[in-house]
Amino acid sequence: MSAEPAGEGSPVAVPPEPAPTGEGSPVAAEPAPPRARIVLGDNLEVLPRLADGSFALIYIDPPFNTGQTQRRASLKMVRDEEGDRTGFKGHRYRTIKLGERRYADVFDDYLEFLWPRLEHAHRLLAPDGSFFLHLDCREVHYAKVACDQIFGRDAFINEIVWAYDYGARSRSRWPAKHDNILWYAKDPRRYVFNFDDIDRIPYMAPGLVGPEKAARGKTPTDVWWQTIVSPQGREKTGYPTQKPLKILERIVRVHSRPGDRLLDFFAGSGSFGEAAVRAERSVVLIDENPEAVEIMRRRLSFAEPVVEVVAPLPA
Repeated sequence: MSAEPAGEGSPVAVPPEPAPTGEGSPVAAEPAPPRARIVLGDNLEVLPRLADGSFALIYIDPPFNTGQTQRRASLKMVRDEEGDRTGFKGHRYRTIKLGERRYADVFDDYLEFLWPRLEHAHRLLAPDGSFFLHLDCREVHYAKVACDQIFGRDAFINEIVWAYDYGARSRSRWPAKHDNILWYAKDPRRYVFNFDDIDRIPYMAPGLVGPEKAARGKTPTDVWWQTIVSPQGREKTGYPTQKPLKILERIVRVHSRPGDRLLDFFAGSGSFGEAAVRAERSVVLIDENPEAVEIMRRRLSFAEPVVEVVAPLPA
């Protein structure tokens, strides 16, 4: 196993996690683990090094197999009365393109790509752990069949539909404006679901329920309405396919406990990691894109994340 030189701030190689010691074995005192551990590397190289049953919650947002190169332009707006956009209070703004991030989202056999990673997710879940798989309509039906075989059909708890209303409208079919999130439990008779921690949303017809209920709001169903990350909002990192923090905050709060250890091995911009750390969980974030790792490092700087790089396992 090799690693980059470990200068100040340099990443270090990821060692395999130690196997649990037997009952009564002496254990040397160790420093508290970091709240956020960011790993640069192929998740199929990193996941075998992680101990069985060591994560209370796993969320992944893998490539959707759109068949396209995903792009996200980084823009800056400056006041200009001759500009190309109208903004707050009618002021005109000129758009300056600072750069563009991209990645290929094309797989000849998507299930062959996904299957071994799903098997690792099942292995890594704690006995009362939950797994969330975030996809869209292109591959979610195939992925559900795979998860049913790996986790068991009775381990399927919910399909959550994240619905949003943003972007272009097709003139030849109903516009696709939702993603699918599959929830599986390691044990369908024993899993974390913190009902009292569910955020409440407004009633659509508050006049029908009375003032007390209207003021309290209602719990969401399995359809979650939430806008995408605003292209001009403070939350935006510029990373393609970034997911809204509110979606991940709800999953973290309801399906894990403070102090739990969480995992995202397609971590991208680190939205799940931020939700985890701010909710007093620890998290391991894995991505093979150096740009994603740098974005996460900056985004989670308040948590002083440890950044590591993995070397391939010997053949």
